[in-house]
Amino acid sequence: MSLRALNYLELESELDRSGIGTATDQQRAALSRTDVDVVTSPWRGGHPARAPFSAAVGRGLFRDYDLAHCNLVGPGSVAVARHAKRNDIPLVLHTHVTREDFAESFRGSEAVGPLLGRYLRWFYSQADLVLCPSTYTKRVLESYPVDAPILPMSNGVDAESLAGFEELRAEYRNRYELDGMAVFAVGNVFERKGLTTFCELAAETEYDFAWFGPYDTGPHASKTVRRWVTDPPENVTFTGWIDDIRGAFGAGDVYLFPTKNENQGIAVLEAMACGKAVVLRDIPVFEEFYTHGHDCLKCSTRAEFRRALELLARDEDLRRRLGENARETAAEHSLDRVGERLAAAYREAYDAEREGRSVDLSRLR
Repeated sequence: MSLRALNYLELESELDRSGIGTATDQQRAALSRTDVDVVTSPWRGGHPARAPFSAAVGRGLFRDYDLAHCNLVGPGSVAVARHAKRNDIPLVLHTHVTREDFAESFRGSEAVGPLLGRYLRWFYSQADLVLCPSTYTKRVLESYPVDAPILPMSNGVDAESLAGFEELRAEYRNRYELDGMAVFAVGNVFERKGLTTFCELAAETEYDFAWFGPYDTGPHASKTVRRWVTDPPENVTFTGWIDDIRGAFGAGDVYLFPTKNENQGIAVLEAMACGKAVVLRDIPVFEEFYTHGHDCLKCSTRAEFRRALELLARDEDLRRRLGENARETAAEHSLDRVGERLAAAYREAYDAEREGRSVDLSRLR
């Protein structure tokens, strides 16, 4: 039988092109290649504001589905989780948010960290199955501890959506006045993602640096973000929002990601899918995916990052070789593979609920 699954992301329009938004889009694209029938809103009428009218005429607030999968942790997801538990609907919760990766994202994020950790422990523990992007994240959740079966599963990469990035190279390099070996990053501008290291490296070198992605200078922004985006080194460009993310991967040559904490890092896989040389901070999550000297260069100190950039600047063959190997690594995270694993996880959670047992992770290796 076909399984009808809710794949829900609250605040979906606000999270467009965020890491969570991209991961959710990729889940749905991956599932479209399987026999799972996906609905994206839990509410009758398609919106929580319209659901009460449906309830008033006896149709209820929630649509019909066989399994609920939530990608965020807010009140909408809590409502879906409670509805699922009351109605014996298997509940899958996806860990895109941890206490650790929330740190240094917004103003005051460190102060709310302990409270967030307690909340996440409670929320994720309601699940019949918790999905997370990496084994590293699984260890983080076990340390809380989360009381639910936890399955690591790559977010994957939608390589098809990046097709044609090469054709945008000249346009985007001209637009942002990039010359020579362009060092770049993609995504929201946060200190956690290595903003200070990125800017300090730029100040110490002569390469053009560009960070493609939105940033906030309002009350939610950290002091560090406001400092760097309002007064960057002369060779750094913060582009803000760009309409076609393919332009970033067309314009850039070396993807620099000195992030302090990640659950996986989708933009890294996107850069690799485009055959770019990638320079990463040597943190635990990247150990399970990437190999130093094969598909990336890993660094721990600013001096190591600087030497890596200098090496890539003078050795185009190394840049090419790393990029070719990186493309092969990205292929291991294809949406076909993600779809197969996600559909299997849904089936196991559904069967476990029907059979009155816990999810058996050994069936999902």
